[in-house]
Amino acid sequence: MRKSLALFLLFLSFFNFRITAQNKKSDSKPNIVIINMDDMGYGDTEPYGMTGIPTPHFNQIAQEGTRFTNFNAGQAICTASRAALLTGCYPNRIGMSGVLLPGAKHALNPKEETIASMLKKVGYKTANYGKWHLGNEMPYWPTNYGFDEFYGIPYSHDVWPIDYDGYSLVTDPKDMRSSFPPLPLINNTKVIDTIRNIKEASKLTTLFTEKAVGFIKKNKKIHSFCT
Repeated sequence: MRKSLALFLLFLSFFNFRITAQNKKSDSKPNIVIINMDDMGYGDTEPYGMTGIPTPHFNQIAQEGTRFTNFNAGQAICTASRAALLTGCYPNRIGMSGVLLPGAKHALNPKEETIASMLKKVGYKTANYGKWHLGNEMPYWPTNYGFDEFYGIPYSHDVWPIDYDGYSLVTDPKDMRSSFPPLPLINNTKVIDTIRNIKEASKLTTLFTEKAVGFIKKNKKIHSFCT
């Protein structure tokens, strides 16, 4: 499960991802959006050298913001890098090295201070959409770490008992995937659906994008934080 974590806010200073601050007073707080991309390399958008696929919105943000051209993730793997991103700690220091799989008996300690919990204390609305990967079961989902809303999956979308054709069940007991449960889809604190094949999984990107955009639009006139 190689993770080449690419862009922690590709180009912007931490509190400035195309900031939409409605109030221009000196004491106004910015709205904050963080996009964390697994499996995306440094040169996969036009501002960083990619050719062949236009990325006009990335280009605009790169032009209007601040580009980080020498940046490293906490670790090049899902769970650890996300723990570092949310807490500001080295992941090994807080027991979150490597990657969590179904059946893992540990999670990010809910007592850890996160970006979301810090911002929530100063009046921000907070949300997390997409992959969590810091705890597989309640009470170790985002709403217990400072997020008002969560809609997503607990770990990577390829952690399921489905073979590479996207439909067949893995039945070989020697294959670790055969022990994985169907991929759950979670809304806040409840499993509302399961993703059982590649066709259903293909809808996740659009679904998470729509949820995130809806949250941003709904809260754009107040302080909000979305990952």
